[in-house]
Amino acid sequence: MKISFRRKSVIILLVGYSLLLAYWMIWGFGRMSHSGYMYNLTPFSTIKHFIQIDKFNTETWIINLIGNIGVFVPFGILIPLVFRTRLLKTLIIALLGLFILETTQLITMKGSFDVDDFILNISGVIVGYVILIIFKMLIKSRSGDII
Repeated sequence: MKISFRRKSVIILLVGYSLLLAYWMIWGFGRMSHSGYMYNLTPFSTIKHFIQIDKFNTETWIINLIGNIGVFVPFGILIPLVFRTRLLKTLIIALLGLFILETTQLITMKGSFDVDDFILNISGVIVGYVILIIFKMLIKSRSGDII
């Protein structure tokens, strides 16, 4: 089976971005090991903490909430292109990767296992998937006009 140049390029992008993100989440940004295991298994608890109006800090809010969504948008685009999947399978693949990443952060004590990260990261995957669908629809409509 011959793989097209375009498909090879998308595979390289997915692998490269995955490795870059793993580096950021485990070793990047001066991450230091914690003295114990950190985790949050209560949905929306971290999110609620970051959006408290009386303690609203724009920089923290953007980094933690928007950042957790934004860095996963590429996966919503790249996973379906590489694996030729629809939304459900894309989400399953993303959840598997997230579980590995979050567990690695917990085990290495270089971050925390946070259910809110799953919520925000999967939201980013969905945003990316929607962008991909819109882009495909635009391409399809434009090609229909030309022919």
